Amino acid sequence: MKDFLKYTLATIVGIIACSIILSVIGILSFVGIAASAGNAATTTISDSSLFKLELKGTVNERVAENPFATLMGEEQAALGLNDILASIQKAADNDFIKGIYLEAGNISAQPASIEEIRNALVRFKQTGKFIVAYGDTYSEADYYICSVADKVILNPKGIVDWHGLASQTIYFKDLLDQLGVEMEVFKVGTYKSAVEPYTSTEMSDENREQITAYITSIWNNMVDNVSLSRGISAEQLNYYADQYMAFCPTEECLTAGLVDTLLYKDATRDYLKQLMNTDEDDRLEVVTLNEVKNIQKNVPLDKSGNIIAMYYAEGQIVDSPSTGMSTAPEIVGEKMCLDLRKLLDDDNVKAVILRVNSPGGSAYASEQIWNEVVQLKAKKPVIVSMGDLAASGGYYISCAADTIIAQPNTLTGSIGIFGMFPNPHKLITDKLKLNIETVKTNRFSDFGAMGRPFSTDERAIMQRYINNGYATFIQRCADGRGMTNADIEAVAQGRVWTGEMAQGLGLVDLLGDIEMAEEIAAGMAGIEDYTLISYPKEQSMLTMLLDQTKENYIEARLGKFIGELQHEFNLIYNIDSWSNLQTRMPYEIHLMY
Repeated sequence: MKDFLKYTLATIVGIIACSIILSVIGILSFVGIAASAGNAATTTISDSSLFKLELKGTVNERVAENPFATLMGEEQAALGLNDILASIQKAADNDFIKGIYLEAGNISAQPASIEEIRNALVRFKQTGKFIVAYGDTYSEADYYICSVADKVILNPKGIVDWHGLASQTIYFKDLLDQLGVEMEVFKVGTYKSAVEPYTSTEMSDENREQITAYITSIWNNMVDNVSLSRGISAEQLNYYADQYMAFCPTEECLTAGLVDTLLYKDATRDYLKQLMNTDEDDRLEVVTLNEVKNIQKNVPLDKSGNIIAMYYAEGQIVDSPSTGMSTAPEIVGEKMCLDLRKLLDDDNVKAVILRVNSPGGSAYASEQIWNEVVQLKAKKPVIVSMGDLAASGGYYISCAADTIIAQPNTLTGSIGIFGMFPNPHKLITDKLKLNIETVKTNRFSDFGAMGRPFSTDERAIMQRYINNGYATFIQRCADGRGMTNADIEAVAQGRVWTGEMAQGLGLVDLLGDIEMAEEIAAGMAGIEDYTLISYPKEQSMLTMLLDQTKENYIEARLGKFIGELQHEFNLIYNIDSWSNLQTRMPYEIHLMY
């Protein structure tokens, strides 16, 4: 009987073990097949094709290719800005693609990314090819992009959501008070408002001033560009925004000149067939973003051997990789330093473009990256191309570059520094009724100890520490920009500027896009022939799957319930992992398009 039980148990364990092994092999095989399918899918374009670009999903700087989406014939929920821009350029260069069809779908992107896409479409039109836009509903971001089209079509019962910009900030102080948690804050910078949501119940006058300034700048840029594309005065566009066009009869959008015609989607398809000289009964040859981005996917290195490196620095700046709930991209200081050192030592790399899209973060990591940029610049040209955000630490790592390029609506500056420490002493003593006794050998042996607030002397030490960090930040900016410390101080104090405003202040050299950065990099390197290569190498889909943890799953499920609040809760969740000094802007900005 014992042998029977022993063998039965062994058999069960063996079956379970084999099942697990076979499951893993099956997953890996499927991933491999999918990856192979994705890699092999170099698109062949039929003559007289139409590039359909759907404006939906969240736009990030880069998105890891999902072979499963390709295998299933689906578009990815997240879009890489690099893929969108490259595909528009490929469509412009491909003789078989006759035009672009933009379909509004409530795209989620920050102002500078939207500007990059719009500018790429403007360049596309210069080839003489057409752009047609259609929307059941145009969000404000959708409409801004689509306003470049030769013809803007709206569903007869559709909506153009044109209403202006707003920004919201969520304040947590009352919640923290309820929990018995107090934030110990040390900062330099009148406008350094990243700490406000945790220390106040309302917006400061200084923060309201800077937010008003930069959202007005972004809005005016949008209005001016739509005015140019649509032939509607800025005054009229602001008048229409004040009417909240989303709630006006659809016909008023046509009368106002926001759209050119009202058509249902089937009639729009017929119109596109006419433009493409396609017979009514024939199939319209349409290619999607996934297909266009795979045209000549594996381009060989230029015979010159010259390389211009495009290094993507995206996300918050951290000393070490985050764990837990956050899966957002991040700039790990030590890794980026190592990457830049490799680019410095690679003789084939003739120039480096830093594509910075960061709200900042660790002051220590920012300083280390700054040093590597200085070393790199001493040997080869370094150009910074700013994305949506290049503020605080994002500006810190940018300021030493030879040339800084931003979009007019990039958020940058925020030259300031702070330290923030959660102190749960009221939670511990008043709510949990715990008593803590301390024994120490020296005056500051229990510096920052749990269960009590900072002492006066401890506060003085921390503030001196913060002041020294701020002075270093000011000096780095002054040295990098060829300005005096006083000049930098006058535009610092943690204040956030748009790229357009920053150019007038000397913080930015030029207003432009990634294409401009590439042209300048090649010119400074003195080369005409080169290959543009992106760094760092993107994670494979397999690696991303294997990296998924239970925390990631919890985060995904949590996001289903709390929506936009998830980001704020993630900040609180990870606050204990922040370094003591933070060069971080108040980037929890909700621009309401």
